[in-house]
Amino acid sequence: MAIRKLAELTGHLTRGRPLLGLDLGEKTIGLALSDMTLLIATPFSTLKRSKFARDAESLVTVIGEHEIAGLIIGLPINMDGSEGPKCQSVRQFATNLLGRMDMEIAFWDERLSTVAVTRTMIEADISRAKQKQAVDKMAAAYILQGALDFLGNQRNTEEDG
Repeated sequence: MAIRKLAELTGHLTRGRPLLGLDLGEKTIGLALSDMTLLIATPFSTLKRSKFARDAESLVTVIGEHEIAGLIIGLPINMDGSEGPKCQSVRQFATNLLGRMDMEIAFWDERLSTVAVTRTMIEADISRAKQKQAVDKMAAAYILQGALDFLGNQRNTEEDG
């Protein structure tokens, strides 16, 4: 399997299996799951970052338990659209994952995902302590939902065309 452009991903997925969204932070990895129809993203969990081997092992476990069809990984593109060292790190993480598992992977622009999620939680009057606990998995869900919406729009365009 491979790293693909998001627009090419659905043709390589097993139907009826969810996608897993990842928000790769320096200290944690936020996880979100899609439903089986690839319409709705739900915050799932947060993994504490460790060495790559342990992170990969934890992800392999989640992928196996939930029969994941593919990964959507947030790509931290700079506001000007360029890719910096953080993007390189995320891309390398994905490449290294492919060395340990057979999985379809696509990236989604995660610009402002944490800002949007934090703003939403503030508006919902969620305490700072609860925000800190939830922000990474909520950001993963925000990233995954953006990708799911893109895929849904792509399907609708193909059906109409």
